[in-house]
Amino acid sequence: MHLLAPRLDLRQSQSLVMTPQLRQAIKLLQSSNLDVSAFVEEELERNPLLELDEDGARADPPPAPVPLPGDCHVAIASGTMPAEAEAPLDAGWRDLHDADGHAGGYDGAYSGRGGRTDFSDDSADGIEDTASSRRTLREHLGEQIRLGFADAGDRLIAARLLALLDPAGRLAVEDAALASALGCETARVAAIRARMQRFDPTGLFCRDLRECLAVQLAERDRLDPAMRALLDNLDLLAKRDRAGLMRLCGVDAEDLADMAAEIRRLDPKPGTSFDAAPAPAVVPDLLMRRAPDGGWVLELNPDTLPRVLVNRGFHARALLGARSREDRAFLTERLQSANWLIKSLEQRAGTILKVAAEIVARQEGFFRRGVGHLRPLTLRDVADEVSLHESTVSRVTANKYIATPRGTFELKYFFTTAIPGTCGGETHSAEAVRHRIRALVEAEDPVAVLSDDTIMDRLRQEGVDIARRTVAKYRDALRIPSSVQRKREKAVPA
Repeated sequence: MHLLAPRLDLRQSQSLVMTPQLRQAIKLLQSSNLDVSAFVEEELERNPLLELDEDGARADPPPAPVPLPGDCHVAIASGTMPAEAEAPLDAGWRDLHDADGHAGGYDGAYSGRGGRTDFSDDSADGIEDTASSRRTLREHLGEQIRLGFADAGDRLIAARLLALLDPAGRLAVEDAALASALGCETARVAAIRARMQRFDPTGLFCRDLRECLAVQLAERDRLDPAMRALLDNLDLLAKRDRAGLMRLCGVDAEDLADMAAEIRRLDPKPGTSFDAAPAPAVVPDLLMRRAPDGGWVLELNPDTLPRVLVNRGFHARALLGARSREDRAFLTERLQSANWLIKSLEQRAGTILKVAAEIVARQEGFFRRGVGHLRPLTLRDVADEVSLHESTVSRVTANKYIATPRGTFELKYFFTTAIPGTCGGETHSAEAVRHRIRALVEAEDPVAVLSDDTIMDRLRQEGVDIARRTVAKYRDALRIPSSVQRKREKAVPA
């Protein structure tokens, strides 16, 4: 018989504890400069011991650039970009250069930018701050309904049609169903819909793509019988069956090419294009330029990170004036939080520059000669070289962009899988192979269109051990039609 009784046991175990500070440091590491800047602004409001260094007077001079393999140089501190006469990235980046020449020091302060941080109210506003807000599609159409229909009943029906409009500008509801719901004649609903199809932008309130294109062509007085036949066979146009379309439309090759070009100029989804928000500009987190000795200089973008420091004088005065234990504990906690933030920003800057420097060193051929010289690269390759964990490298390269003389790229772009070389030769980057496939197709003879097997043979002759199915997969990813479709398309003069 066993008796149940309480007892005490002592056990020893190990576990990893994620403190709030460690979680925040990981979050800062994988955030972009703009997100980090927003976080710093919040901390400045919460912590009275933190302040912006407006003039950078306490900053230390930057260390000399550190030489890297592959003729690369990286300035670990955030020195300023050169003057325009030295080595600008391009004309678009000249406004980013700061002539103050201050660099960031980490003795109680963190500088994410090379010069003075200017948040004054008298600075010039950007164009995005002064541009008028765009009206939505429904506001635009609502105004046209009020001006276009004098009868209150017609406006009611038009408003119902507007309410049923989908984001692309389609209206799949049948006229009879809508007339039944509103208690009116089907002909009246059809007439109002037809009138609204000519609203700006033309082609809204249509049931399908064919009707949308037909309305736009009719507005341009281009909806003749041949064009109607082409709209009735859009599937053949997608397949690039030029011979079948010429037979069905009763036109020659030149007329068919003109008709296809006319359709390509139409808007298949007029509602989406009207409400489309402007694409946000990519703000690079890193800036890269050519050094005078032919290498590269890499730095954090000085215009996206503020300089913060700890006001130790204010802390000392507040500590002397503290009368309770709670006040002293609060000041101590705020001081620890401020020191942690500066240390985390310092570690983040160093880690990002260390990883980016290794990427630049590994992809030297790309920056000098183009995408055809992009090398295979994995997270593990960089992690082993810079003595970091693979997950840390993944966080560093997430949501980070680098401005280079060849354009602005996401850091993830430089990580590509490896395709083996023939006879045990050098491996090739998958991105470089895709670029080569595109170049082969663009240079092919219209009389002798390259098949996937022929492209595979060409690549193997160049030392790339690739299978035909891989060629087909890359071709589809590049949205290049098959050889049969390209042969049909190139057989008819455009």
